[in-house]
Amino acid sequence: MTNGTAPSGARRPMRFAIIGAGMSGLLSGITLDNAGYHDWVIYEKADRLGGTWRENTYPGIACDVPSHLYSYSFEPNPAWSHRYAPGDEIQSYFEGVAHRHHLDGRIRYGTAIDRTEFVNGRWHLSTATGPLDTVDVVIAATGVLHHPNMPDLAGLDTFRGASFHSARWDHSVQLDDARIGVVGTGSTAVQIVTALVDRVPFISMFQRTPQWIAPQENPAFTDAEIAAFRAHPEIIDQMRDEISRGFADRFSNAIVDAESPEMHVIEAACRANLENNVHDPVLREKLRPDYRAACKRLVVSPNFYQAIQQPNAELVTEGIEAIEPAGVRTVDGRLHELDVLVLATGFRTDRFLRPIHVIGRDGLQLDDVWAQRPVAHLSISVPGFPNLFMLNGPNGPVGNFSLIEVAELQIAYVMALVEQIESGRCREISASHSATEAFDTERIAAAKKTVWASGCRSWYLDDRGIPAAWPFTFDRFRQEMAAPKLGDYELV
Repeated sequence: MTNGTAPSGARRPMRFAIIGAGMSGLLSGITLDNAGYHDWVIYEKADRLGGTWRENTYPGIACDVPSHLYSYSFEPNPAWSHRYAPGDEIQSYFEGVAHRHHLDGRIRYGTAIDRTEFVNGRWHLSTATGPLDTVDVVIAATGVLHHPNMPDLAGLDTFRGASFHSARWDHSVQLDDARIGVVGTGSTAVQIVTALVDRVPFISMFQRTPQWIAPQENPAFTDAEIAAFRAHPEIIDQMRDEISRGFADRFSNAIVDAESPEMHVIEAACRANLENNVHDPVLREKLRPDYRAACKRLVVSPNFYQAIQQPNAELVTEGIEAIEPAGVRTVDGRLHELDVLVLATGFRTDRFLRPIHVIGRDGLQLDDVWAQRPVAHLSISVPGFPNLFMLNGPNGPVGNFSLIEVAELQIAYVMALVEQIESGRCREISASHSATEAFDTERIAAAKKTVWASGCRSWYLDDRGIPAAWPFTFDRFRQEMAAPKLGDYELV
């Protein structure tokens, strides 16, 4: 594995393309520089960096992973304002990291990769207007939560008010005197409702499926705490380690074993939160899910139940029949008159590299390989696509760990694969079919024992109803990422 020093001797010069300037794309560029690989560029489709935190700017947006864990290990931030940071602080954090590591001039904005093809041992990248670059290695840092899932609602285009997906928030729309409708009940919808309920005359949440709410407070750090973080960075390191271990032991490792004692503790806390904080028995039963806590992505909120009980808030559980010019018509015949309609309906989490047209060795097309569902060995490498590595790719720990911690482990693993090419041991490296199939068989068996498979519909499930996220413990993930098993790879 690379030791972080510049390559020495007569080794092969290499050029890299990083696709995406979000959290994992910035990390990739910094890691390459630190390892002595300086011929690289980040291609970003948008006009600025940030990924998820650039695109999601809705009221109330915050991270559901503790701030000091949702930070690069090499860039601790003493200035986080809260235990769970708001979105604008996270965006500013990434902008500051990029500036301090001199990435500003290394990112090509407004450059959407349309096609990448492996020809004669190199990747040829193109945009819609033609050829763009030829590189030895592609690192796909395209993220997971960036293709909005638009609901199929009859008449949506007839609504005469403002309507938009939560990830495409229209900040020109005035909200303070508006009647707001929010379609959805996941983390985004909960954050929007709690942020707006005290600002607007009326807000309706249209619920198809109720969610379990974890009772997690979000205190602000005091001035004294922030001063201590600045003066003693080792406090942050210790806090990060403690949060990481606790997060793994009490949550991440719990949900991959549906019958674990820790999982039952989580469920009991969610039930108590509902029972103790929702006073109207009718509303309480409307908010009570009929599936186990964490079967869907667990929603973290200190005050959603208080918000939805405000006199100007309404939980609508009747199904939506159609959208009309004046609002939402539900199946009971009622018209909910609205001025703004927000679609907090999540993302298409199976896209990954797509819609980029990716063509591997001998004309193999990724769309064909992923025709049923996306699969990658350890979420990083796809057989037949040499020198193409994904961060937070298919079947990765997207729902149960800090994605920054995950990405740091993954990029170290990728660098060990890159070292095989750069040292001259091979020209091309990709996971073997046998290793990919063997691991996927093991993954599927483990996934059936997770709480995600306990009887609900969620974005964790693939087309077969099998959870697609990492179904093992965090310790297992660390072990797998410690060093590649080169016998699992084809080296050409």
